[in-house]
Amino acid sequence: MEEFVSYNRRRFIKQSLALTAAAAYTTVPAWAKPEGKEIRLTILHTNDVHSRIEPFPMDGSPYQGLGGVARRSTLINKIRQEEKNVLLLDCGDMFQGTPYFNMFEGRLELELMSKLGYEAGTFGNHEFDNGLQGLVKHLDKANFPFLTANYDFKGTVLEGRTKDFIILEKGGIRIGLTGIGIDVTGLVDPNSHKGMTYLDPIPVVNRIAAQLKQEKKCDLVICLSHLGYSYQDDKVSDLRLAAETRNVDLILGGHTHTFLDEPTLVRNLDGEEVWVNQVGFAGVRLGRLDISFNKKTKKKNLQATNYTIDHQIIADKTITV
Repeated sequence: MEEFVSYNRRRFIKQSLALTAAAAYTTVPAWAKPEGKEIRLTILHTNDVHSRIEPFPMDGSPYQGLGGVARRSTLINKIRQEEKNVLLLDCGDMFQGTPYFNMFEGRLELELMSKLGYEAGTFGNHEFDNGLQGLVKHLDKANFPFLTANYDFKGTVLEGRTKDFIILEKGGIRIGLTGIGIDVTGLVDPNSHKGMTYLDPIPVVNRIAAQLKQEKKCDLVICLSHLGYSYQDDKVSDLRLAAETRNVDLILGGHTHTFLDEPTLVRNLDGEEVWVNQVGFAGVRLGRLDISFNKKTKKKNLQATNYTIDHQIIADKTITV
């Protein structure tokens, strides 16, 4: 049995590394290569880390030895040394899953994310496990904003503590970011989200994305989502959101713990391309999207990379520094 588990883990890592290498050199063909001067933006993203501060223990599980905040930090810092314009984002469910959450109630997760330099995040359903009061208790430990456009917190302790959208600029590129979450009804104790109103994410995203693209003149609009990648029924998912909206270029998702080997292309209401990506759970992977812009022609070129977070990340850092 131990040999079987070890073999499966080696195969998982081998496949992940092979996919990483392939993705790093594979250009998404639908975005033509820009001519002339390019501006390159590197987007790093996580989802459903679930308080996985340390790597999975060496207990024979499929993910043994993988993950860990220190290793992720090493890789992120390495990428920041190599790339000029880096954006680090999270798509929810930072909390719940290890004793660290039970002991520190989310404070440690927010402090570490701040140290890693996250620039925006959104809420998942597990952020409400200790109630609105429990969430707001440590929210000031995060030095980055949370985007929750379809959660109305009016009249609660979270009123005014989150944003519908923000605009960042990297290398002359205007990036509009919004965030949406899943309907927590049935997922969270009713008392833990009492006073919060859930809004249909599709009209919310359509309204905000139009504002970001048309009024605010953003070059790129990104939606941080904790809806889930896809479902068998008509429940709102990332794929459905992409198909039923306009003005969104990229959806980074969470909730369903989906390990995508490459972003999924969806055509929106206007027939334009929307890319959807998600990187599993527990910090096992770090997602990377490199987008090259040509401000003159408005063309974009995208490359996707998935990193498996294991002990080799530290070895790579040691070699290059």
